[in-house]
Amino acid sequence: MTMRESLDEALHLPEGETMRRLEEYGLAITNVDTMAQAIHDVYCGIMADHDHPNDKDRSQAQAMVAALQKQGTPGSEA
Repeated sequence: MTMRESLDEALHLPEGETMRRLEEYGLAITNVDTMAQAIHDVYCGIMADHDHPNDKDRSQAQAMVAALQKQGTPGSEA
């Protein structure tokens, strides 16, 4: 089951409705892999000497996901 399917099932919404609502509110679901690809796309772009996220992109993604998770925990200054 994909992340999207799991969310739809858990929230008891029609298929695709969960992601539509998240996108409507400017939210995104990410993990280290999708964040690494986003970092690569934004910061390396078409001028990159590599086609896929490299170790630096992945390291930055891990730090970014950890920071986002920290912001979402109770008691954080979100």
